[in-house]
Amino acid sequence: MLRYALIFFVIAIVAGLLGFGGIGGAAAGIAQILFYIFLVLLVISLIARLFNRA
Repeated sequence: MLRYALIFFVIAIVAGLLGFGGIGGAAAGIAQILFYIFLVLLVISLIARLFNRA
């Protein structure tokens, strides 16, 4: 999932450099959402691993 966030981030940067503001903004928004989902899943995984050891 982090890979998809990075892909959309690169798409947003390239689209922004080429002048496609709408596409770049949408790709940046998708990348941001995917990154936050990745962070939430990472925290849940770490907490589950912590409780699983006990």
